[in-house]
Amino acid sequence: MTTNPRPLVLGHRGASADHPENTRDAFVGAVEQGADGVELDVRINRLGELIVHHDAWYRDGRTLWEVELSAAPEGTCDLAAALEVCVGLLVNVEIKNDPSDVGGDHVPHSLEVADAVVDLLAARGGTDRVVVSSFDAPTLARVVECAPGLPTGFLVPDPRSSPELVERVAAAGHVAVHPWEACVDAELVERCGRSGLAVNTWTVDDPARARELAALGVHCVITNRPAVILEALTPPPDATAPDGR
Repeated sequence: MTTNPRPLVLGHRGASADHPENTRDAFVGAVEQGADGVELDVRINRLGELIVHHDAWYRDGRTLWEVELSAAPEGTCDLAAALEVCVGLLVNVEIKNDPSDVGGDHVPHSLEVADAVVDLLAARGGTDRVVVSSFDAPTLARVVECAPGLPTGFLVPDPRSSPELVERVAAAGHVAVHPWEACVDAELVERCGRSGLAVNTWTVDDPARARELAALGVHCVITNRPAVILEALTPPPDATAPDGR
């Protein structure tokens, strides 16, 4: 049986099974459920505001790029507000900046969002526990260039699909790979370990699968249901101890 400590449990877009995702309520919910941290998505609008939102469009059809925070749908928050809720916890800041996913042809692919995230974290005095992740390699490269000490993780559904991808991620200065949980196996975890990379996997809502991943030695599991997964990964009290300790 593995002797690894349990992996960190991060709320996917907060405690999103119980609250609207990527909202302050979802992050508060994750804190209340005992999560070790949260995963959230950040985009930038035309005013340079860092908006916490997964999609490039709001449900009312407006593009995030065009709408200032004060006019955004109720519950929308910016990155600074989300970080305030999660002080002391690990925050996985996923930068949404893929060229095919930035809000249409009128929104150019830009590294401005990476610069803005780095600047905000620096302005907060480096007090936040953060790992910055993205599917977009140039975005992460910009973060590494501007803030070499800021931990970064490369998002890729299946790192096994490309020869030497794990080694390239390590050589690029990142500290983790963030694969889809269905693609995580013992060989991948071992390869990442040899390269000094953590494995932070998404999105794990099944308790049995969470225990399997813990046994493999993953560093983080990202879940919509932090309380459920924490319960699954917490060993029961020693039944032989008379006082239950």
